[in-house]
Amino acid sequence: MKLENIELLIDGLGEITIGRVGPVSCAATASDEDQCLAMLVRRPEEPFEDLLARLDRAIADAVEGQIFVDEING
Repeated sequence: MKLENIELLIDGLGEITIGRVGPVSCAATASDEDQCLAMLVRRPEEPFEDLLARLDRAIADAVEGQIFVDEING
């Protein structure tokens, strides 16, 4: 699985975090030096690899189309 957008983000000035966020038992977040790009909640029975693939796509949507996903705060 190629996660090109995640790789570009962390090779630059960005970061990803995977783990508990408040009451959410498993979340994946991505941010660059200026803003949060995506905050995803792992779906029931979602394979971990699928969560990473969704995060990779969400990063692309944020960078290319200014579409920011926030599944944690609604």
